[in-house]
Amino acid sequence: VQLVESGGGLVQTGGSLRLSCVASGSTFTINAMGWYRQAPGKQREVVATINRVDGTTSYGDSVKERFTISRDESKNTIYLQMNSLKPQDTAVYYCNARTPAGRWMFDDYWGQGTQVTVSS
Repeated sequence: VQLVESGGGLVQTGGSLRLSCVASGSTFTINAMGWYRQAPGKQREVVATINRVDGTTSYGDSVKERFTISRDESKNTIYLQMNSLKPQDTAVYYCNARTPAGRWMFDDYWGQGTQVTVSS
């Protein structure tokens, strides 16, 4: 599975951005996808995830009500609509795909990351 993100950039506080992630390769094996982010000096944290089977979504507490994850199965693509952006949202955003690898085990695939910078 290969993942390619796009859509990052520089935006002012309160602005919006939409990230995209296109999956290729053995996409039929993917059962969940999501977005994670990592700010300088901090650990990578989950932003939002979406279950590929039933479309169930989940969000990190800091982005609830502001970010929305969605998918387009026909394009093997997920999106992250980010509204009301804050300086603390500044980070490298990574796309993730998860595939089953045995009972209670899974493999994670990552994109190269896209920088999001929110100026105050």
